[in-house]
Amino acid sequence: MQQRTPRLFSVRTIVLGLVLVLAFILVYPTLHTYLRQEVELRALRGEVADARQRNEDLEAELARWDDPAYVTAQARERLSYVLPGETAYRVIDPETVEEDVAPADEQDTPVAATTTAVPWYTSVWDSVEVAGAAPTNEEVAAAAKAKAAKEKAAKEKATKEKDATGKDTTSDDDSGATP
Repeated sequence: MQQRTPRLFSVRTIVLGLVLVLAFILVYPTLHTYLRQEVELRALRGEVADARQRNEDLEAELARWDDPAYVTAQARERLSYVLPGETAYRVIDPETVEEDVAPADEQDTPVAATTTAVPWYTSVWDSVEVAGAAPTNEEVAAAAKAKAAKEKAAKEKATKEKDATGKDTTSDDDSGATP
């Protein structure tokens, strides 16, 4: 009698293993794509929910603009409008204000001065037009020379008036401006 050695793997076990490996090779790419698309789908659903929330917020803000009281409040806050008969005050923090601020008519900026007789949009348009035409270095130098000459002429005039009247007509701060 011959003795048979036990086999570790039978033919059936090997064939079953090969079928399982082949099935895994065929199913894995599809399963991987499916799982990746599920993650993308969850992310897109989150983006859609965020977009819907933003849309609702914007629609609520748009609905607020239908209320005349809200429009009035926004005009007062954003554009500093006041109702007729009211007095507008601007509170300035003394720690942030510089002491040596020159008056608007003495500054070298070409921006048009805002007056109460001119509507705000006219001032904005004037400032846009001025911003588009920036001065050249030669124009800046000429303006500085003209200002220096003007100050010198004002000082000479004040000195002549002082000599003629015997009084001091210049201001105490020596700014060079005539009264």
